[in-house]
Amino acid sequence: MFELKILNHFSAAHQLTMVGEKCENLHGHNWRVEVYVKGERLNEAGVLVDFGIIKTHVKTIMKRLDHKFLNELPFFENDQPSSENLAIYIAKSLQEMIDEPGVVVSRVTTWESDNACATYYPQ
Repeated sequence: MFELKILNHFSAAHQLTMVGEKCENLHGHNWRVEVYVKGERLNEAGVLVDFGIIKTHVKTIMKRLDHKFLNELPFFENDQPSSENLAIYIAKSLQEMIDEPGVVVSRVTTWESDNACATYYPQ
């Protein structure tokens, strides 16, 4: 099994309800994102997938989030834009973009600060 990791970041604002008074205020984060893809077989070039392909997909997703009020995005219409739900959104979006046989998103970690993050492991 092979696993690749891509790092990226974006800045965005959100409001969370039912989490605590502090989080209910409009606030923002400089999010750091770790995206992992995995697969069992290397391609004819001897790699799982070209890093550039995954980086391009992740950049596309980051552009959808960067400098936005996350609560207003369609994906968060019924769910709060928490770190956990952001990781789900990024994982699902990336998986839809991957066109390499046998390559799947294995996990996504979203860091809202240097000491707080959430990791999602797609099934």
